[in-house]
Amino acid sequence: MFLYRLLVSVFAALVLCRLALRRDWPALRDRLARGAADAGPHLWLHAASNGELASARPILDALRRARPDLPIVITCNSASGVRLAQSWGLAARLAPLDLWWVTRRFLRNWDVRAHVAMESELWPHRVLRCPGPVLIMGGRLSEGTARGWRLFGGLQRRLLRRLAWVSAQDDGSRARYRDAGLPDGAAGPVVDLKALYVPQAMSDPALAGFDRHTTWLAASTHEGEDAVVLDAHLAARAAEPGLRLILAPRHPHRASDIAALAQARGLSVARRSLGEPPEADVYIADTLGEMPLFYALAGRVFIGGTLTDRGGHTPYEPAAYGAALIHGPDLRNFRAPFARLSAAEAALPVGDAQTLAAALAQLSGPVQAAMGAKAQATLRPQADAETLTNALVQWLPPTPRA
Repeated sequence: MFLYRLLVSVFAALVLCRLALRRDWPALRDRLARGAADAGPHLWLHAASNGELASARPILDALRRARPDLPIVITCNSASGVRLAQSWGLAARLAPLDLWWVTRRFLRNWDVRAHVAMESELWPHRVLRCPGPVLIMGGRLSEGTARGWRLFGGLQRRLLRRLAWVSAQDDGSRARYRDAGLPDGAAGPVVDLKALYVPQAMSDPALAGFDRHTTWLAASTHEGEDAVVLDAHLAARAAEPGLRLILAPRHPHRASDIAALAQARGLSVARRSLGEPPEADVYIADTLGEMPLFYALAGRVFIGGTLTDRGGHTPYEPAAYGAALIHGPDLRNFRAPFARLSAAEAALPVGDAQTLAAALAQLSGPVQAAMGAKAQATLRPQADAETLTNALVQWLPPTPRA
């Protein structure tokens, strides 16, 4: 525990210095658990950022129905995650630093009765100091992370013995949790929470001109992928002149660079963030929180982060909209769902602009809808949010009567 305390103290000092230099006093207060807290007992749920929090939305909704007496306070490592939770009407703060005295203050201020952590967010002081049960949803423990924990001696085993319930996101993680010391009685069902994603109804009359049959989306692209996407679009349009592209970069601040790449290829560009009319060769979706809108507009989706060393992004969301899926070779962040898609021949792998253009051509016409339906069926969740929540709720303590 000494080594962990030393390392987390150094990390905390760096975070606090950076916030102080930026004079971001609200964030500084949150990191030190000094922000205002709502009265009464709370369930504390922590998610790293938007993606993890969005995957928990069905669980959050079911929890609020099942336990209206135990309000939820959300913490995230990112300001965008906090804003997302607040947009759902939930109390949310930046996550407190995992220093024992900061954790103690947060637990006391919010009168925390139980703690739910998402995926790999296992923070020792939160686990050891929480007065009630600690539960893990969609737990992920990779081989590399498991090796890293061994540097801290028996700390991981101590933490796992403290956990009341763990729902791992894949069989490999579940096995590694148990090998590392998770009691058999704490091993819950294997469920990837991202499979619970429910399509959201979003619309914008300004985008009514997009035809799902002739529109494709490059979703969450990273630097190095945009040029491939644009070259593939040019090649695919030779066979399908009416084809339109929505390009949604993972980081919207890259929109200007992407626009320059497109214009250098003779393609006209419109940017969502600037309110420009979408009647252009390439529509750059450089905004946050609107991906459901673009998934609904595109019948074919290339999943970004798969042609780089980023490990790829979620196939669950585009599959939920019935889109035909295309991806590159780097799938390590979502190995299990991509393996299922491959086994069912429900997605097309590509490696460069030429094969991406060929995949777009292959998925035109009736094939597009058929492949989209196959992907949707392949990634349909094995357990619904209500079933999973019922398993979780049994561990939550009762709140005292007023």
